[in-house]
Amino acid sequence: MDEALLTSAADLLKQAQRILVISHIRPDGDAIGSTLGLGLSLQIAGKDVQMVSLDGIPASFRHLPGSSQVTKRPDGQFDAIVLVDCADMDRVGEVLKDYPFPDINIDHHPTNTHFARLNLVDPVAVATAEILAEHMPALGLWINQEVATVLLAGLITDTLGFRTNNMTPKSLRIAADLMEKGADLPGLYYRSLVQRPYEAVRFWGAGLSQLKKEDRIVWTSLSIADRKAAGYLGRDDADLVNLLTTINDVDLVVIFIEQDNGRVKVSWRSRPGFDVSKLAQSFGGGGHISAAGAEVDGRIDEVQDRVLKATRKLTEKG
Repeated sequence: MDEALLTSAADLLKQAQRILVISHIRPDGDAIGSTLGLGLSLQIAGKDVQMVSLDGIPASFRHLPGSSQVTKRPDGQFDAIVLVDCADMDRVGEVLKDYPFPDINIDHHPTNTHFARLNLVDPVAVATAEILAEHMPALGLWINQEVATVLLAGLITDTLGFRTNNMTPKSLRIAADLMEKGADLPGLYYRSLVQRPYEAVRFWGAGLSQLKKEDRIVWTSLSIADRKAAGYLGRDDADLVNLLTTINDVDLVVIFIEQDNGRVKVSWRSRPGFDVSKLAQSFGGGGHISAAGAEVDGRIDEVQDRVLKATRKLTEKG
């Protein structure tokens, strides 16, 4: 990370008194952990901070410190706006439509569009929480036990418990540093990756019953009707896609989740050698080489046909 860039960001945060911290729609653990980590640390520094998540806090992260402070909409004016774990402005939704351009963008996605005044983007980092944990001192911010806890939650979830293929020794050292500051790694691992609501498992059942395999591609779909029948309140796949990655002899996993706005959320996962971030970009999305997503206009059957056609071409190239 460029020192001059960090210094500029630190100066901006020091001068600002009222700060908005926000992340992407349908937030995952890294989005929540990074939002809370930065927000709580700014509060320690005496700032008036508003933390926003358009879709709220998923149930599996409501135990995290500061989660009760997160609102669904920003309120008032701000001296600085910071986006975390967000590759482009479209991923924020419409919550910033009445606000000025973001001041700081902190992210680790290779597809980040560098949309802010200051872009603290490190695509080598395994999580945005890792970037924050490493560089908070340079930003003039303090990491106490609560901040360490939420950052470690982000680090654990985005690496699926330190088992994604982009893991580095530095990431493990940062996790150890956060543990030394008081974060409970076993407890966070269990609550973030193992424990899940009954309704989420019922939702899985709908997806598993429709599972299909063609050569080395596996896919399934989840409709709005499936979600309602299961009683699942989220708009995501309840992490079903990560379960599907455990299937033997599969190169690519795709899951289609019907949304209420006439669109379909598509999630890809791949083994090394297949770059799904470029595939996601071709559908207006983005992400990582081995984990990416997009939200596509159309009926779920139409979107499925188009996406699978493009995904098959990726395997032909591979």
